[in-house]
Amino acid sequence: MTVREHLGARLGADARGLAAFRIALGTVLIVDLALRSRGLTAFYTDEGVLPRSTLAELYPVFSRYSLHAVSGEGWAVALLFLLAAAVAASLAVGYRTRAAALLSLVLVASLQARNPLVLNAGDTLLWQLLALACLLPLGRRWSVDAVRRTRRDGRRSGDRDGGASEVDRVTGFAPALLLTFVVVLYLSNGLVKLRGDAWPGGTAVPQVFRLEHLYGPLGGALAGADGLLTVGTYAWLGLVLTSPLLLLFAGRARTALAGAFVAAHLSMALTLAIGVFPLVSVAALLPFFPPRVWDAIGHSLEGPAERLRGAAAAGSAAVAAGLPAVPGPLRDRSGPGRVRRRLPEGIAAVLLVSLLAWNAMALGLVAAPAPVADAADPTENRWDMFAPNPPNTASLVLATAETADGGARDALHGDPVARNRTPSDARAYPSARWRKYLAAMPADPADDRDARLGAYLCERAAAAGDEPVERVTVSFVYVDVALGEPRGEPTAVEVVEREC
Repeated sequence: MTVREHLGARLGADARGLAAFRIALGTVLIVDLALRSRGLTAFYTDEGVLPRSTLAELYPVFSRYSLHAVSGEGWAVALLFLLAAAVAASLAVGYRTRAAALLSLVLVASLQARNPLVLNAGDTLLWQLLALACLLPLGRRWSVDAVRRTRRDGRRSGDRDGGASEVDRVTGFAPALLLTFVVVLYLSNGLVKLRGDAWPGGTAVPQVFRLEHLYGPLGGALAGADGLLTVGTYAWLGLVLTSPLLLLFAGRARTALAGAFVAAHLSMALTLAIGVFPLVSVAALLPFFPPRVWDAIGHSLEGPAERLRGAAAAGSAAVAAGLPAVPGPLRDRSGPGRVRRRLPEGIAAVLLVSLLAWNAMALGLVAAPAPVADAADPTENRWDMFAPNPPNTASLVLATAETADGGARDALHGDPVARNRTPSDARAYPSARWRKYLAAMPADPADDRDARLGAYLCERAAAAGDEPVERVTVSFVYVDVALGEPRGEPTAVEVVEREC
């Protein structure tokens, strides 16, 4: 095997793996929109906790360029949600793939800019993967675009072929950038973990599962299983530190390692309430799987794929029949056609060098040049998830709406509660978005976030019951749950008190 073939086998990707990445990415976008829609009014309209006036005060650039900040009405934001879902579906099925990826990136960036106070690591990873997707030929296989291209060219593209031919292998700077990005993310996080005591000492994951506000559907079932969670600590630390092997291995070894990462992220999705981060991570790992995996999947799906191919072809023909003829893409090997083909590769090459340099600066391995340090501090923009040590304080919330008849409701959850609630009655947050927003609220904000939160909760609590709401109070409740120490007494800090 030549050096070029060796590099292509490790830094390239199977076109079907990129197709799976595309499908997963489109699906995650739809899931993310569905989860965000539960807080559409609360987080993205002028009736919610961050009206456009407050956004303009806190983040003037985001306010100026976010499409979602053009209108503060719920119906307008809902239309943008529906548009984003339609574009994500187009990306998933591979229709006008590159345009769908680019438009999805624009809409995701706009949505995230509308309320930066509810963002987490999964949101950052999502838009970055979308940016990389714009540089990749994601519609080459398993897509409507591939069916349309086959019909136009009058020949089969090889989708029924059980093996991976040369045309199935995508090489160059663009796939190398995607694979390197994923490995750098894991490795940099692992190196930061080594700078603390909890991960090398085996106590990190047991500590995470003492944080009740992070419990997912099955999180409570693992609380107290410290022996198993200690094994999980060392297993995850070992995985992230050996992540460069994803680029060095091939065949079964790469399949096993990538599969271990996927299994770990799926376990996170079931046990921790950390948004779409685990699902985005699984999508990013799919291009690592070698051809034999996609051969097996393609063989098992051959029948359904043929039916889908026929339906896509029929639908494409029906659409084409109702539209005026449009010239096909340029096929020449010079001029604009060549530039359009080579531009993504040039951008990917620059980004690959930038990725390695930025993360070296973020980890302190090299000093940041003055122009870079003046613009942004790389050390403040690294992948620190639960690193170097997880927090040892659980954060819960008390949000009480007192009604005119002497009763009370939980202003966030909507159900009846005791009127005089003690810190021990504190509850987890309704969603990961609410947790991020409330955690970002300082105890004494200089802006009107506390007033807007109080006003919104007054309306929310009134809508949840029949009695008028007289007053809303919100307190953060902190509990020391450090591993090896007795559980501390809950301490409440009031951040909102508003007459409704």
